[in-house]
Amino acid sequence: MPSSPSLAAVTRDAVRDRPFLLDALQAGVLNYAAAARLLSEEVDALDGADEDTVTAALRRFRDELDAYERPRGEARVSMRSGVGRVDGVDGSAGSEEAGGGEMSDAADRPLLRVGDTGYASGGSGTAIVATGEVSPAVLAQTLDRLRAAGVGVEAAAVAGESLVVVVDRRDGPDALRVVEACV
Repeated sequence: MPSSPSLAAVTRDAVRDRPFLLDALQAGVLNYAAAARLLSEEVDALDGADEDTVTAALRRFRDELDAYERPRGEARVSMRSGVGRVDGVDGSAGSEEAGGGEMSDAADRPLLRVGDTGYASGGSGTAIVATGEVSPAVLAQTLDRLRAAGVGVEAAAVAGESLVVVVDRRDGPDALRVVEACV
């Protein structure tokens, strides 16, 4: 019969499944008793576990972690109005215009593309584009801060030296300030 994981291992896994708890633990701002109660309520393996024991496991886990460090980037940020969803994007550098067979200019190419859906000129949204030193961690931080600011995100991605966030036109200025603060 396989042995069940230790309370410490279950606690660590439960914290990793909730990145907000991991961030708070690393930053040293976690209310251990409240976190222990939350985990005991949410995690079957901790159900009925003594709050003091879970708290002790959280404190030991904190001692093993590096201190919280905010993800940073350094990029030039711009805002592009009139961006909208484009379905059926084929991934080529340009697309053939009807009839003439010429390639479209760079302004027609999607700023962001996932699968067959892209975001390019021709809509009512706003794209915030950061170009430079960006990373998935910077994007994650940006999305968290946009959520906290009440800014809805329609699409977002990071690749290479570009980070793009598409928001409603009215949220453009707020999104711009958030992205600038993150990079």
